[in-house]
Amino acid sequence: MTDDLDDMLERLARSSTHPGLEALDQTVFARIDAARVARRAGGMLALASAAAALLMGVAGATLPAAAAQAAPSLSPFGPTDPLAPSTLLGSDH
Repeated sequence: MTDDLDDMLERLARSSTHPGLEALDQTVFARIDAARVARRAGGMLALASAAAALLMGVAGATLPAAAAQAAPSLSPFGPTDPLAPSTLLGSDH
């Protein structure tokens, strides 16, 4: 059993290396750099989204709006339910 392992390790030592191993370090570091750039771009997108949401909130709070009117009370058993199917189907709207 040990002889077989020794023979296999000797054959492995004599064999040539895979050509893809030459550029393995550069490939790994390139992928790490690409992931770092992607994370930085995602952070900028989050920052831009937060700034846009803040501006929309300030604009919505400062611009004048029409006066709000309360809707009629909705009761499931009320006689004049404006959203009842019979009312919606029977109207000419």
